[in-house]
Amino acid sequence: MVKEQPTEGFTPASSQQLPHLLDAIPHAFLFIDNDGVILHANASAAASIGTAKHELPGNTLWQCAPSLVTPTFYQAVVKAIHTRQPLDVVYRSPITQTWLCVQLSPTGEGLAIFFHETMEPTRHQETFGQNEQMYRDLLESFTDGVAILTPEGLILDINQRPLADAHLQRGEAIGKSYADLPAWSYDPAVQRQLRAAIEQASRGDTVQFEARIRPRTGMYLDVSMIITSHRDANQQVEYLICAGRDITKRKQEETELRTLVDAIPHFVWIMRPDGTAEYENQRWCDYTARTPEQLQGDGWLQCLHPDDRQLVREAWKTAIRTDTLYEVEYRMQNGNTGAYRWFLARGMPLRDAQGTIQRWIGTCTDIDEQKQAEQRLKDGEERLRQSQERANLLMTSSILGIFVAEDEQIVEANETYLHMTGYTREDLHAGKINWVSMTPPEYAIQTQQARQELAVTQRVTRYEKEYVCKDGNRLPVVVGGVTLRLDPLQVIGFVLDNSARKELEQRKDNFISMASHELKTPLAALKLQIQLVRARLARQGFHKMAADLARVEESERRLERLIGALLDVSKMQAGGLEYAQETVDLEALLQEVTAAMQRMNPGYTIVVRGTPLPMLEGDRDRLEQVFTNLISNAIKYSLDAPLVEIDASASEEAVTISVRDHGIGISRDQRAKIFERFYRVADPSQKAIPGLGMGLYIVAEIVKHHGGTITVDSEVGKGSTFRVTLPLKGATG
Repeated sequence: MVKEQPTEGFTPASSQQLPHLLDAIPHAFLFIDNDGVILHANASAAASIGTAKHELPGNTLWQCAPSLVTPTFYQAVVKAIHTRQPLDVVYRSPITQTWLCVQLSPTGEGLAIFFHETMEPTRHQETFGQNEQMYRDLLESFTDGVAILTPEGLILDINQRPLADAHLQRGEAIGKSYADLPAWSYDPAVQRQLRAAIEQASRGDTVQFEARIRPRTGMYLDVSMIITSHRDANQQVEYLICAGRDITKRKQEETELRTLVDAIPHFVWIMRPDGTAEYENQRWCDYTARTPEQLQGDGWLQCLHPDDRQLVREAWKTAIRTDTLYEVEYRMQNGNTGAYRWFLARGMPLRDAQGTIQRWIGTCTDIDEQKQAEQRLKDGEERLRQSQERANLLMTSSILGIFVAEDEQIVEANETYLHMTGYTREDLHAGKINWVSMTPPEYAIQTQQARQELAVTQRVTRYEKEYVCKDGNRLPVVVGGVTLRLDPLQVIGFVLDNSARKELEQRKDNFISMASHELKTPLAALKLQIQLVRARLARQGFHKMAADLARVEESERRLERLIGALLDVSKMQAGGLEYAQETVDLEALLQEVTAAMQRMNPGYTIVVRGTPLPMLEGDRDRLEQVFTNLISNAIKYSLDAPLVEIDASASEEAVTISVRDHGIGISRDQRAKIFERFYRVADPSQKAIPGLGMGLYIVAEIVKHHGGTITVDSEVGKGSTFRVTLPLKGATG
């Protein structure tokens, strides 16, 4: 490499012949001041950078020369300016993918930069290049967005994740202010938040914050940002590392959770470790007639009876000191009536990986009636005795298994329950019956949810599970229950033996599977014989007979589809229905299905409207089955209204296809059941409509496998609309 090094006494601004001298230099040349502002550039530099020569002076190097900028180059420039020592560096440009050989020569007024492309790095340079490639590979391996910034916030390097989101090329971002990228500049408040974080990080602090960004129009992301600083040997901040993790899904889940919490009929709260309020659900706000802002911090204490406030503070201190659950009773004022009622507050801590308490989450249960009942205990003794007598009569049931449990231990049970599970009364008295140990692992979460429902609502919706009996066998059961007491939790449970129904369902499934398989072979032979005979009749000129046989063939095809549906149902029940994974042209598929259905039903008009549909990942044949079934149903249930309307729409995440008929409609109480296996609407007017009630069950299972949803809107006498929504990312199963 030729080294035209300027000396310490060289002053570019003092030479009238400078432009001619610079253009005569065989290598690209830039001269910058100590702040990185370009003072001079020769024609070779301008050509290499791809910018007109007169546009370079007065602009910063980092903004004008993205093809040169990498963290390696930036570190070399900063080092040469600070040490005033010449420095050579060889690296590969991530934009042009060419090797650059750069010589940095400090002068009295700034830094002279000579650079040119090189094709044959030295051995030392090859090693450096390998390290540079390892750095690039590492940067691109992050699923998060990562950018390397100057302390002033200019982009030195950035991986593809944020560029892809914003539809930007790397050259459009390098040298620009990170805060000026579209993701941050769309909202001045968000932009100010980022700039303040960069300024703080440039002082050596690690900064974390969350923000909502917009990489491009119509696309919003919630991100968790962390900005850390990298220091040089002198402990000066050399550059910043800015990483952003996509937390959009978590934010959506938090919003959904809060929406769900607002809907439940109990007071739910989240407190900070010191007992100050962070969140109260809408029920609490409505009861106290206060806004969430008024309840924040210690504001919620103002809703309590003055005599109970100190008790509540002491309960917090005790829970924190003893590391136990928070539990306290207090009176809270109804903000609308002014009356006080008793509540039981119970909370549990949420900890991080190190065991440190981050939040307390809990509920407030209205126990005013219980407190009043305590005062009326003496008057209620007779009613309690009568209730116990009725309970004793119930316990003697020979059909219903009944047990009483305190926490996890079953402390009482009738003979029917003991007979079901195989335990003896001696086992019961010895404390050997525990509902947790009797619950198979696959039902553990469901059973725990039922227990939580009991704690919140004092009752549990009946659900199906299995018991592991004393002899190790499993018993299918239906379980329900109500809370008898909260402290300690005491529950009375009701159990029905479900084995007979399960066995009957299994026999039915086995029969369907066996019958379907047995019918396939003779049906295939029949199909072949019909085709051969029809072809022979056609060749011999018996066209009318061939046409008659074609109608027989159509009946055979309907039977074939029916058997196929039965097999699909059988496989779905066994979890063995196979799905292909392929790219599906949904627009073409829908056109094919509607055209085929139109040919088969010339008396109907099938109208398709909407936007063109994109490609998606899934099973083409199964999706064809979905839309064929929906259109067939629309025709089947609208004999007097021969119009079927199909509307299609698409977003960046999903496609939605609606199939609407103007037929008999579905009543409200039947809509929740139409996707059940073998369900047929019980209406005398529909007796003549063929079918076994499998179609919509199969449709729902296929849509569910593809990660989608299917809903129905209907009004009796005015028709039905089935709406299928499919994610563009394809099947989740």
